[in-house]
Amino acid sequence: MQALNPKTFTETVASVFGDEKVIVVKDAKGGKPIRCWFDDWELKAFENPKRNLPNLYTPLISKTKKAIGNNQIATITFVWMQGERDARESLSGAYAENLMRVYKQLVRDLNYKNINMVIGRLSDFDMTNSVAPHWTKMRDVQVALANSSPRFGWINTDDLNEGLNFKGKEIKNDLHMSVEGYKKMGVRFAKKSIALIQDNM
Repeated sequence: MQALNPKTFTETVASVFGDEKVIVVKDAKGGKPIRCWFDDWELKAFENPKRNLPNLYTPLISKTKKAIGNNQIATITFVWMQGERDARESLSGAYAENLMRVYKQLVRDLNYKNINMVIGRLSDFDMTNSVAPHWTKMRDVQVALANSSPRFGWINTDDLNEGLNFKGKEIKNDLHMSVEGYKKMGVRFAKKSIALIQDNM
């Protein structure tokens, strides 16, 4: 979710742990399927090259390692807001396994086995599955995965896609969040992250 407000997230986390003890790395690309975050992803024969699906994991891990530098890290929390494209492509059945693959890549490449993960559940944009056949299934998969480990959690986004968007247009149950919705999302991700950190220290 490209427009997630990192300021509200960072400020909320820093208010608990202190500015000097928090490193936040934002890396986002909207509208992409989860397979773009596989470390060995390559365009498959059945995919259209014009869809421009890049490997997004390499820049994510590079940016994260650069931000960490030589700092000694006490805890890592992975915040994840994605799934719309996979719901459209009816791929909910493989989603939990695929997200765990991304998670395990981070564990391996950051050399830190106890990474927390917060998942933003898809909003109530398409509860009839008329646009994305697996929309409601994806929501269920995301919650089930978040509840599968004490190091995982999820946030609700159903009330964040109403109000004014960045163009000043009134939206209701939109695919994207409102301006205020993105700010609130940052706070919710932060609060859930804080809870996981405190529970697992």
